[in-house]
Amino acid sequence: MKKCFLILVVFMAFLQANAQRKDYLLTLTTSKGVAHMVLYDETPLHKANFLKLVKEHYYDSLLFHRVIEKFMIQGGDPNSKNAKAGARLGSGGGNLEKIPFEFTPLRVHKKGALAAASNGNPEKMSNPVQFYIVQGRKLSDEEVSKVEKTNDIKYTNKQRADYLSVGGYPSLDNKYTVFGEVVDNFKLIDEIAAVQKDEFNRPVEDVKMVITAKKTRKKKITRVYGYKYEKKK
Repeated sequence: MKKCFLILVVFMAFLQANAQRKDYLLTLTTSKGVAHMVLYDETPLHKANFLKLVKEHYYDSLLFHRVIEKFMIQGGDPNSKNAKAGARLGSGGGNLEKIPFEFTPLRVHKKGALAAASNGNPEKMSNPVQFYIVQGRKLSDEEVSKVEKTNDIKYTNKQRADYLSVGGYPSLDNKYTVFGEVVDNFKLIDEIAAVQKDEFNRPVEDVKMVITAKKTRKKKITRVYGYKYEKKK
């Protein structure tokens, strides 16, 4: 009996260790191309919520309904599914339960950052379905230092280097929850941001999306996409 129990304990430990070696790799398929994303463990509420929606195929056929060049591309409004041309979008999901703010200084608005939309409420709570992906622009060292003072943030050398070399939109840091990032095909962000838009920044030609999730070995994600996981302390 003790031997069987010991075998069971070892087997469960093996399963747990194996699970920790994997993560969800998200595939964002749009009418403009495909990119992959990962979600952060440091923002567990947002990660769990987004994965749940993806597994339920919530985002299938929704639009990137608001795109602003050198800023971001936004999607996830449930009202965008089968929306008529020219219809004003952006209010969908506002009546659903919001997600608490999960700011972490480890995660900032560099280019490719995946973040939760918000209506500017004082608690900085997130819309549970709408998200945006940062395009931004490259900044100067002086601009980054100014944001540090304004938003009460201290950037790491790596974060500062990213803002200078890759770009982003640091003025949003400590105001919205960044819960993931694009890990390849950043050109897709540029192409969507550059499309022709109407007066409300909705693309004139619909940019539809489908998002799927697949458990993948972390080592493979790092090898193929260059994403490096934070070591657990």
